[in-house]
Amino acid sequence: MKIRSTALVKGFRQSTPYVNAHRGKTMVLMLGGEAVADKNFGNIINDIALMHSLGIKVVVVYGARPQINQLLEKQDLTTPYHKNVRITDEAALSVVMQAAGQLQLAITARLSMSLNNTPMAGTQLNVVSGNFVIAQPLGVDDGVDYCHSGRIRRIDTDAIHRTLNQGSIVLLGPIASSVTGECFNLPSEEVATQLAIKLGADKLIGFCSEQGVIDDNGNAVAELFPIEAEHVITKLMADTSPDSDYNSGTLRFLKGSISACRAGVPRSHLISYKVDGALIQELFSFDGIGTQVVMASAEQVREADIDDIGGILDLIRPLEEQGVLVRRSREQLEQEINKFTIIEKDGLIIGCAALYPYIEEQKAEMACVAIHPDYRDGNRGLLLLNYMKHRSKSDNINQIFVLTTHSLHWFREQGFYEVNVDYLPGAKQGLYNFQRKSKILALDL
Repeated sequence: MKIRSTALVKGFRQSTPYVNAHRGKTMVLMLGGEAVADKNFGNIINDIALMHSLGIKVVVVYGARPQINQLLEKQDLTTPYHKNVRITDEAALSVVMQAAGQLQLAITARLSMSLNNTPMAGTQLNVVSGNFVIAQPLGVDDGVDYCHSGRIRRIDTDAIHRTLNQGSIVLLGPIASSVTGECFNLPSEEVATQLAIKLGADKLIGFCSEQGVIDDNGNAVAELFPIEAEHVITKLMADTSPDSDYNSGTLRFLKGSISACRAGVPRSHLISYKVDGALIQELFSFDGIGTQVVMASAEQVREADIDDIGGILDLIRPLEEQGVLVRRSREQLEQEINKFTIIEKDGLIIGCAALYPYIEEQKAEMACVAIHPDYRDGNRGLLLLNYMKHRSKSDNINQIFVLTTHSLHWFREQGFYEVNVDYLPGAKQGLYNFQRKSKILALDL
């Protein structure tokens, strides 16, 4: 008898909304030389092939920094830096071209593999590289000639889109040619960032040794706004030496992600190249695994509408069964839906609260406060409270009150104080359940 894996079935079903959401979207992957050299790189290749098979248009940009450094050391060559940019003279350019060429062939070969009994079995991927990016020299700065270090002059986005629409994966590296026929060494992060911007990509995805941006407690930060990412960069630069700054995958990606985000790329993701399956977990699971940089949060606080009733019921029903919340029927929710505010994340309602105003008394009840069990460690309850304060003030409400049996201390921490039944508006006093013995707390606005 075969053992059936319910975990596989459950995970596959849960990923379906993301498969549908990502199909046909363009994503740019930034693979540093460190990621290519890691023992997990074969699994990353398998995951890239899986992305492609699910209808995602994939552009892969690879770097070669550690490989270049190794070749330079073997040839007893050194390359100076100016303002954190490698000065690429003729000798260094030869090394850069050698390292980049070797990586391009190696990555293409891995993506072309289709052996039986491997995750790549049956795949027929076309990998296309070409002169999609045209470079120009950085020139001279403060009397320093950058030689063959360059920057992007233009990108042939039409040609890239045609290639992607034909079902191919586009693979680009740190070497690009100029209109004069010369070759220039470009930062792979700049190439990936500008490709994401110019192509109108849905995502820019980078890899680092850590599991995203790590906070002081050693945990991955799930989400950053550009201004927060800038603060992380400042901290990274203050904590390490200039050379380390330049060679930090996290730092380089964050700089690119800020530019991409502000130029209209919806989300940039930073994940670990050491974790098997990190790319798939980040793209096809509800919580992801790394850090994303966004202009607007994946979580949205908004007023509820009739289509949210099912999600609210799913959220509050377990709390009603535990006696934490008073039971509400679907019909009651339909009648009172305009009083509800929700927190939504990727289509799932993870928090809710209702506000019942008593205009004559200039008071309002905050009720039916619920947060999804997986999201109670954050500040979402406070987020809902602040939203309710804003709504109350706009309605000339002077006080908010709550009735609670389980969350007395939390409300006290937010400035609420205990009152008796006489405090309640007359209409509410008649509905007070003395058997339930709920604590009544008020907050002055």
